[in-house]
Amino acid sequence: MNKFSTSFLVTGGLLLGIFMAAIDNTIVATAMGTIVGDLGNYDKFVWVTAAYMVAMMAGMPIYGKLSDMYGRKRFFLFGLIVFLIGSILCGLAQTMNQLIAFRVIQGIGGGALMPIAFTIIFDIFPPEKRGKMTGLVGAVFGVSSVFGPLMGAFITETFNWNWIFYINVPIGAVAIFLIARYYKETLETRKQKIDWLGAGTLVLAVVCLMFALELGGGAYAWSSPQLLSLFAVSLVAFNIFVFAERKASEPIISFWMFKKKLFATSQIIAFIYGGTFVILAIFIPIFVQAVFGGTASSAGTTLMPMMIGSVVGSMTGGVLQTKIRFRTMMIFSAICFLTGMSLLSTMGPDISRFALALYMFLAGVGVGFSFSLLPAASINDLPKRFRGSANSTNSFLRSFGMTVGIAIFGTVQTISFSNRVQEAFVDSALPTSGMDPQELFTPEGRAQIPPEALATITEAMSDSITFVFSLAIIPIALALLATFFMGNERVRTSEDLKMQGKAE
Repeated sequence: MNKFSTSFLVTGGLLLGIFMAAIDNTIVATAMGTIVGDLGNYDKFVWVTAAYMVAMMAGMPIYGKLSDMYGRKRFFLFGLIVFLIGSILCGLAQTMNQLIAFRVIQGIGGGALMPIAFTIIFDIFPPEKRGKMTGLVGAVFGVSSVFGPLMGAFITETFNWNWIFYINVPIGAVAIFLIARYYKETLETRKQKIDWLGAGTLVLAVVCLMFALELGGGAYAWSSPQLLSLFAVSLVAFNIFVFAERKASEPIISFWMFKKKLFATSQIIAFIYGGTFVILAIFIPIFVQAVFGGTASSAGTTLMPMMIGSVVGSMTGGVLQTKIRFRTMMIFSAICFLTGMSLLSTMGPDISRFALALYMFLAGVGVGFSFSLLPAASINDLPKRFRGSANSTNSFLRSFGMTVGIAIFGTVQTISFSNRVQEAFVDSALPTSGMDPQELFTPEGRAQIPPEALATITEAMSDSITFVFSLAIIPIALALLATFFMGNERVRTSEDLKMQGKAE
């Protein structure tokens, strides 16, 4: 088998690994109602998602550094194996506490998959081919974020919630075979001292902050002693981490990389895009169900235009990154995203499905560019031994942005909806006692609400969601501003590097 065929088989294994890790949260979220109905403990269901996210994000920067030090292959395979063990255990869980614990195991494995996969692409393909491959990898990430709810609903309704975890086993087994059999690593490694203090304080800072964001406004009030304590511990641990990294000979995160304009701006944009793109995947289905009166399946299907747009953007950005500067393409990306979000902020109960699909497609195209461009920009012109750390930092900040976005925009939407409903009914003779907003999401529940009250509540839901989209315009505009500081760099081809070598 020639080198070309081998590289594409390895890429296939990487894509399967990324798909599993990226789709896991959305597929589980869809089945959560069924899981709670089976296992009980409704008060703990938030931990099922939080446990996975915390474990995955805490591990990302550490896996990235370890892959730089000791090789990509062993840690990618380790991540796959641990993820599959966690998946099998999750499917076998008999209690909510067991499921939460097993989700931590899943997250420990999942943290290695996405950042290392992008880095391996850059190791095995020459510069002129990397763009197409990273575009493909980015497209898988975009597809998984939208396809997850559909897949979760289908598996739960057709089989059982356990199978949303068991489905990972055949996918992961194929990925393990392809990587173990065909990936021949050429990265030179050398024994180095592990930065244990940096790793420990980073994990502590991320775990405390993630739990605070996940539980704030729900399980605990934002001003509660529990939340304030978590924020305080996170802040102290982060400061110790920064101090440790400045002294370490082989730091987990090399702060000198942030002195590169392209790297620093890519991290800022990744964080902002993560925090704003995620609200579309969350609130558009809610809008369709609560305002239009659609089913859960139709709500998930509504996300298809955004998925298609993200694939188009990711593939286009990948193909063009050797021809056009990162800055030029990311300016176009941010303009598309900003325009799409601005249009979505104007929608109301009378918006047509075509207009909604068009707005979502435009936003999806804008975000899609970032899936392939930002990882490439993060490691552009970096030596091989720093690529894993740089890529994991980018993946970490995008995921962290998603968590922050969910926490902030979710709280804003909840408060806005509650206030608008109270304002609408304060001078109204319509009865409000006994009304539950969850009744909006089922045809049976909507039938129990008086028509005038239903119109008022759906309008309040619509206004609260579009208000969130209006607020999201601000950080996206800041991302657009950041793109102008990315510099003039682009991915240089092998021919470019040869010419540079001759010039030197």
